[in-house]
Amino acid sequence: MKKILLQIIVIAIVFFAVSAFQQRNLLSTDHTPAPYFALTQLNEQGRYSIKELQGQTTVVYFFAPWCSICKVSMPNLQSAMDDGDINAVAVALDYQSEQQVQDFVADLSLSMPILLGSAQTAKQYKISAFPTYYVIDESLRITARSMGYSSELGIKYRGRDE
Repeated sequence: MKKILLQIIVIAIVFFAVSAFQQRNLLSTDHTPAPYFALTQLNEQGRYSIKELQGQTTVVYFFAPWCSICKVSMPNLQSAMDDGDINAVAVALDYQSEQQVQDFVADLSLSMPILLGSAQTAKQYKISAFPTYYVIDESLRITARSMGYSSELGIKYRGRDE
């Protein structure tokens, strides 16, 4: 039993060390102001600005429509949003066409706002892998971040009001 417990502890330490290493270049979570954006919203006229998030804690989720981990993780984000636990906005990056993003969104039945990001958006938010998300508080400051798969519980935990 001790051997199994020790193995679990070692695996957990390695997991958290690898996660910390992957996230080392992301924006800081010490309430740094989130970079400004005003992006086209999928299937909508006009632009969606970060200022629309002011006054509420929001998960800003960056994905690519070809990303298999995004495809399994985004339903967790949608479910947390549907439960009323969080506010969420998804930003598509590294896509070939708007149709590719539309197909991805339709396949997952996503109802959150989907924004069409660019290479500049990815650079501003230091996105180097998908999925990556930031939690932005009501004052538009970064309070949490994550890269890779997130369970619904993990998203709710990071996205809760502090």
